[in-house]
Amino acid sequence: MILDAFLPASCAGCNQPGEVLCRRCRFSLASLSAQVGDGGVPAALPFSGVARQVVLGLKYRNRRSVARHLARLMVRRVPVGQVHLVTWAPTSAGRARQRGFDQAELLARSIARELGVPCRRLLFRTHGTAQTGHSRAERLRGPSFRARSSRDGLRVLLVDDVVTTGATLAAAKDALLAAGVGEVVCIAAAATPDHAMVGRQSVRPAQRRTVATAGAGSSSTTTASMPTPSAAVTLEGTSSKNAVRPGSAPNLARAS
Repeated sequence: MILDAFLPASCAGCNQPGEVLCRRCRFSLASLSAQVGDGGVPAALPFSGVARQVVLGLKYRNRRSVARHLARLMVRRVPVGQVHLVTWAPTSAGRARQRGFDQAELLARSIARELGVPCRRLLFRTHGTAQTGHSRAERLRGPSFRARSSRDGLRVLLVDDVVTTGATLAAAKDALLAAGVGEVVCIAAAATPDHAMVGRQSVRPAQRRTVATAGAGSSSTTTASMPTPSAAVTLEGTSSKNAVRPGSAPNLARAS
């Protein structure tokens, strides 16, 4: 991780020198549709193509700056209503030590700033290794969590980076409800397609230097292609900068 500070900056999506997320990759992410993963968990992006590279860049290549961009997409694309508090499903302690950070926490704190509400750690992983590299059957068993006691009535937004089976968020949600949280809303940065939909539609990886097109009747979950620079400039000039409506958190100033 220390070595990254001395390396030239490059895009988390295409690895080209420059910004942490170049204009063309921002365009590609902006052209994608929200995804629903297993368990009905909504996500801002499908876990494929450029979006997959960006999320993996955050997780494994120390591209922490993309957390803010992903958080904005999550808030704008997935309506969560008014929440009192934002928390996250923590990764394993070993992963967090290895990376020097928890990517889900970075996303949660950025989302909390977008919404104008506190962010607080409510969950602790009690056992189980990281889900990365496990089979679907192993993932479905999921990790276990314990949660801090909470007063009833709080509506909490629970954040994770990627939803594959939904087992992690389901276990985290159950722990929060058992600890007294009134309602839990789940959200993720990216999701693999709902398992029930596999076979009925496909998600294709992004192709670089190809303009994104969609024919009539095409699936909204198809991954967008890499746009041309001129198309990226057009989107950059027309995209809304004020789509986020802040939430509020009365009497919770000390929660963060």
